Parts: sequence; structure tokens; C-alpha cells
Amino acid sequence: MTIAIGAYGPRAGQAVYESLRAAERVGTGSLGGFASFAAITADGRLIRAETQRGGAGTLFTAGERTGVAPPSDIADAIAAAVIASGPDRPEPLAQFVPADGRVGLVTGHRLPQSTGIDGRPLNVATFEGLRAGLSSETAIAHVLDANPEADAGLLAVDLKGDVAASNSARVRRRHDFGLAHRESKAHNARVAVLQNSVKPYPSLANLIADIALDVIMGEPASNGTIVVKAGTTVKLGSEALIEVDAGLVAARLVTTDPLVMKGAHICAPIYAGSPIYRAGQLIGYSRLEPIIELMDGRIMSLIGPSSLHIDYTSEPPAR
Repeated sequence: MTIAIGAYGPRAGQAVYESLRAAERVGTGSLGGFASFAAITADGRLIRAETQRGGAGTLFTAGERTGVAPPSDIADAIAAAVIASGPDRPEPLAQFVPADGRVGLVTGHRLPQSTGIDGRPLNVATFEGLRAGLSSETAIAHVLDANPEADAGLLAVDLKGDVAASNSARVRRRHDFGLAHRESKAHNARVAVLQNSVKPYPSLANLIADIALDVIMGEPASNGTIVVKAGTTVKLGSEALIEVDAGLVAARLVTTDPLVMKGAHICAPIYAGSPIYRAGQLIGYSRLEPIIELMDGRIMSLIGPSSLHIDYTSEPPAR
């Protein structure tokens, strides 16, 4: 019936948009209709976008074109959330995502705008909890604990970076919901997803949460390039690594796989993320794991070329 995505971190707006687009491509059910989207920029501006039909494909436009990516200020927003489902929901669509650029955003799935025991919409009561200084997790818990039979799950993103999502007791009794959280401490990034009545469940929630976090983390920038040549020695050790000379040419590779040290093998002794050392100093981590032809611990070829350039980054592999 609905799906909700929230994110905090670099390019949170792009992450929410791309994960919604992915959900609409692989999921089946109430998707591709309405979407109510809100984002908060680093300087505290709240920006909204909405559509009644077409989902991610009509959420943003450029002149006469639909299906375009969000503009840069939305893409680069530090916090964002969307609720989406089938077509034609009651106006105004902003009611589905209460938000303030100084506070955060709240949305949810099923009927998060329905009235709670205190007479306020559930998502509004949660948002007021954020405004009062509660964390996303605590604000949601207060509302759902007071409304266990509400037909809703709630998702909140506050500007401290807390992203939380949870379902009422009633929704937790359903068989067709999905709930996912993801986090990268290295990127100060968090993602939450709620879904129901959209197949496949619960795996779709996990997939789109992974996609959103991957967008936020991005690809680490290259800090340089090393060269690996045929003839280079491969040794056995406790950690896969690369040692390079002053010219950044690989002098020795170390693998942890004893099975490839004797005889002929097609293998990958260099794993992506392997540390690279020059004169005993760590200079970065490899961004590529080439397929290599080995003979008795020596590189015969890199499956075609006799040498290969491998970019490296200063960032270690992280999730």
C-alpha cells in the first residue's frame, strides 16, 4: 500500500530519490503513483516535491521533460524523506511529510496521517516530538506506544542525524511488511525504510535501504595509481597487501590463499581494498581486484595485458 524512505547524510536527497526509483523498477504493487518528498539542505532550507501519478518518474521535471534527477540543492540535501504509493491521494500531499528545516522530517507507511488518541495526526504528533527535542526513535516510540492499534508505521529524520522507523503493534501483526535500517558511521549516514503490500517483502526494504546508503557513501576519490606488471612475485602472508617501489610500481604482492602458491592458477590475489605500502608506509587502498594468471607464485599475465594500472584511495573499505 505504501513505502517510506528516510535518510540523513551527504546527498541524502539523491539517495532517497534513487532508492524510490529502484523500488518502482523492481517492486510490484502500489507504486508509481503519488509521491510526497521533502528535503532539508545544509543551510536549513526545506524543499518539497510531489506528484499524484508517475512516482519517481514525474517527481522532478526540467522544462517539458519528466524522469529527470532532482536539482542539485535537493540532491545534496543532508536530510530527506519520501512516502509513495499508488495514484491519487488526498491533497495536500505535504500532509504526509510534516517537516521543518530547523527540526527534521516525519513520514511513514500505511496511514501515518491518521488521527491518534490525542486528536492529532500520528505523523504530526511525532514531528512535534522532534520539535520538543526528542530523538527520532523516542518521538516515534511515544506516539506508537500510545496508539498500538493505529494502522501506521512512522519514520523520522532529525537534524542530529538520528533516523528511525517503527510500526504499531497492529501493523507488526501483518505478514506483508518490511522494515530496514542502515548506517555508515564513517560517513555519518543513516537510512530507514518501511514498506507494506509491495512485493517482494520483506526483502525490498533491505534492497532499497542498501541502495540509499550506497548513494550516500559514494565512490571514494582516487588518490593515485599504482602499476602491477607481469613477473611480479606473489608471497603468502596473513594479510593481502601490495608493496610498491618509489615509482609506485608493485614490487611484491601478498596473498592469504595458500592454494594458489604452487602451479598454474587463474585467481585474484589482490582484493579490492587491499592496503598498499611504500617503504613501509601505508599510502592507500586498492580500488580494483584484477584477475591474474599465476605460475608458482609469479604473475604471468593480468589476463591479457602484461601490466595494469590500479587506482587507490585513502579511505579504507567501510560500511
